[in-house]
Amino acid sequence: MFNVLRSEDQQRGANRTVRFEGEKLGGPVSFFIVDAEPGQGSMLHVHPYSETWIVRKGEAEFTVGGETTRGYPGDVVVAAADIPHRFENVGDGRLELICVHPNGRILQQNL
Repeated sequence: MFNVLRSEDQQRGANRTVRFEGEKLGGPVSFFIVDAEPGQGSMLHVHPYSETWIVRKGEAEFTVGGETTRGYPGDVVVAAADIPHRFENVGDGRLELICVHPNGRILQQNL
């Protein structure tokens, strides 16, 4: 058996980001599909699980704990559980990023 969430039924935020929580369809994984303008990104936050970012387009700066790194198309970056982290579009164009949460719900504490 399977469940399908069609593209036209996905709710997008003001910056075109899609938030998907797998629990709603019986799945153990949640994610954001980010579509951000230059300068946009997430605020500093933590999760009780690791977060994996997959850069699809653009250039992102990731801050995890006190360290930063850049991510480019095709790169995968992982932040450990309970470590404050964030990302920002530091490129000239749009940033397309998938943020994978290994949990049926997104559990996030903004700092």
